[in-house]
Amino acid sequence: MRQTLIQKAEEIALNSYSPYSEFKVGCALLTETNQIYTGTNVENASYGLSICAERSAVFSAVAKEGPDMQLKAVAITSVPRSHLTSPCGACRQVIAEFGKNIPVIFPNGSTYIDVPLEELLSYQFILSV
Repeated sequence: MRQTLIQKAEEIALNSYSPYSEFKVGCALLTETNQIYTGTNVENASYGLSICAERSAVFSAVAKEGPDMQLKAVAITSVPRSHLTSPCGACRQVIAEFGKNIPVIFPNGSTYIDVPLEELLSYQFILSV
């Protein structure tokens, strides 16, 4: 499944709308229902309105599976593949909302590494209501 997620992330990265940074990012995630959802980054001239590939994929999964959607794994890649492409802080927080200590797979040079989400975001924000 790991290689399938990487392949799907690589494929969707090519659909990125990134005319400003020319940095294409793709994300593929696996849910507890064994469905794969993908997302890519979409930039805007007003940078704050852009969205990352990881959040794009998570929001797609929620739109399809509903608010109880849970993640099993996330894979990310970039074109060009930089030395290290890990999720930004905002994406880490969004991923953590839907998956606890899941593997996050991303490029580190010419290989991919798997890092537990808990290592990427050790103190996730939790709203107590």
